[in-house]
Amino acid sequence: MDSKTDELIRRNTEEIVTEEEFSEVLKKKNPTVYCGYEPNGPMHLGHFVTITKLMDLQKAGFKVKILLADVHALLNRKGSEEDIAKEVERWRKTIKAIGCEAEVVLGSSFQFAKEYQLDVMRLAQASTINRGLRSMQEIARDIENATISQLMYPLMQVVDIKALKVDVALGGIEQRKVHMIGKDLAKILDYKFVAFHTPLITSLKGPGEKMSKSIPGSGISVTDSYEEIQKTIRNAYCPERVKAENPVLQIARLIIFPRFEKIKIERPEKFGGNLEIKNADELEEMYGEGKIHPLDLKNAVTEHLEKIVGPIREQYNSIK
Repeated sequence: MDSKTDELIRRNTEEIVTEEEFSEVLKKKNPTVYCGYEPNGPMHLGHFVTITKLMDLQKAGFKVKILLADVHALLNRKGSEEDIAKEVERWRKTIKAIGCEAEVVLGSSFQFAKEYQLDVMRLAQASTINRGLRSMQEIARDIENATISQLMYPLMQVVDIKALKVDVALGGIEQRKVHMIGKDLAKILDYKFVAFHTPLITSLKGPGEKMSKSIPGSGISVTDSYEEIQKTIRNAYCPERVKAENPVLQIARLIIFPRFEKIKIERPEKFGGNLEIKNADELEEMYGEGKIHPLDLKNAVTEHLEKIVGPIREQYNSIK
């Protein structure tokens, strides 16, 4: 593998579990990676991190599968069957509009099979309730009042990996505890996989929470208008010279730079004139040195986000 492909595979990755196993996966002709999403409400920028990583891996020669986890959404109390079915169709069109050439699989198309359910039961016998709860802390809705259905969720997620016959399970770092159940109990399922984890984008309201569209001002979805994107970014947490946990810089690194060779920052000559930034490292270094003002950064991120989100929003809004 050449260094450029290796960099493409590894960029914007929090961890690979394990590196040794991943080395073996790379020896395969067409390794397969999957990521699952609950079709609940419009896709938001948090989802774009893993979608972008899937596209990186696809360019590197991986076959991509996307699981639209309708049964998981039902178990996690994300809506009625009818509501979730409508969201599935919206998500299919959104994925197509993004340009991710993936095999889209619906969870309900295979999760009621006898062997699948027996695998879930085998895992349930070997998993403690406490571990199940811990694995869902960053995923479940209203975890303080978790239902038994939500404890089934992580076990099904592990069995999905086997049922989809994938080599790599991709998810945000909040999925780590779920994936580790699958890694630790691999002998029970007689199936091994590599866990690939991406960073999370900090809430646009500031550190302490991950981005969430359910919290006003925290995130941006594909249905947001240009004016809404502009307003949300304008109000986002982005202290001058602060690089750590800066969601505007994170959006640039994780979502914008993978799609653009450079970012143009427009500003009046009296403030230094326009800039062309070639990568996230350069942007963060200049921002940390105070060479880029927060408002100039926000304006640039807004304009580039609109170029990404605009066509997707148009597709989404065309769905009746």
